[in-house]
Amino acid sequence: MLVTMKFLMTMMLLAGANLFAAPDDCDRSCLKNMMDQYVGAVAKHDPSAAPLFAGFRQTENAVVVRPGTGLWKTMTGLGKLQRRYLDAVTGQAGYFGTIDEGSNQAIVTLRLKVEHRKIAEAEWLLARKGDAGLNGPAAPGQPAGNFFDPENLAANPPPERTLPKEARSSREAMVAATNSYFDGITTHDGSIIMAHSGCARTENGALVTGRAGRGGSGTTDCTSNLQTINVQMVAARRYPIVDEEAGVVLAIAVFLRKPGTTTRRNALSEWFVIDKNKIRSIYSAMFYPPPEAPVPNWPPYDGNWPLPASFAAPQNP
Repeated sequence: MLVTMKFLMTMMLLAGANLFAAPDDCDRSCLKNMMDQYVGAVAKHDPSAAPLFAGFRQTENAVVVRPGTGLWKTMTGLGKLQRRYLDAVTGQAGYFGTIDEGSNQAIVTLRLKVEHRKIAEAEWLLARKGDAGLNGPAAPGQPAGNFFDPENLAANPPPERTLPKEARSSREAMVAATNSYFDGITTHDGSIIMAHSGCARTENGALVTGRAGRGGSGTTDCTSNLQTINVQMVAARRYPIVDEEAGVVLAIAVFLRKPGTTTRRNALSEWFVIDKNKIRSIYSAMFYPPPEAPVPNWPPYDGNWPLPASFAAPQNP
C-alpha cells in the first residue's frame, strides 16, 4: 500500500511538473513564428507587434538599444537572402542574410532567445557598405577596409535544407568541428581543423577562399594560410544555435590581434555548414569595433574583451 501511494504521488508530481513546463516549451515551429513576428515588428517600426519579454534586451554590434530606436527605425524589410536556423534545445532562433534599410542593404546575423514564449534577447551583428575595417574608418580617398558584397552572397547562399535523420551529425560533433576551426586559427595550424577539402569561407558576402595561394600554386580553403594570420586568440567563443536538421552551427567570437599591432579586433558571427562531422562552408557577418567598445557585451562576456591598454590601472612608482 505504501509503495502504491508513493507511486501515485510521484506520478502526480510529474504530471504537475509537465503541466507547468508545457507553456514554456517552444519547438521549431514556435521559434520560427517568434522570429517572423519579431522581424516583422522591426520592419514596421512597432515594438508592440512582437511578444517582447518584460526584460527584453537588444544589441546592435554590441551596443544596447532600446525598442523603438536603432533598427526599429531604419529597417524596412528582409532582403533577397533569408535563412532561418532553429534550436529548440537552447530556445534560440537565428536569421542570416540581408535586410533592407530603405535603398540600402545590410548583411546580418540575428540571434533571438525565447523564454516563456516571449522574446527575451535580440543580438544583431551587422555589416554595411563603408563600415570601418581592420584599419578603422575610411580615410579621404580610400575605401573602408571591410568586405561587403550582398549580391555575391545572394548568388552563392548557404544551403537551404532539411537533412534526413541518418545524415545528421550530433550536436557534440557539430560543435567540435566548429571549435576546431577556431583552434586552428589560434594555433596557426590548419591541419587540426575538421573540414572537407575545399571548404569555402564567405566574409560579409565576399568569398575569401578559393583563390590562388602564394606563388600561384593551388587554391586556398578554410584551412589555408593560417601560419601568418594576424590573430593571437579567438576569444569569447559561444555556440548559441546548433540546428541539427539543417546541419548548421552559429558561432560568435572575437578575433584578438597579435600584441603590438594596431589593426582592429573582429567581432564576428559565423555560420558553419557541417556535413559528416566536418566543415563544408562558413558564412560570416562581422564588424570591427574601436578599442574602447565593449564586445561582445553578452554573458558570460559582458564587458570589453579584452580591456584596452588605456583602461589599465596605473603602475605604482
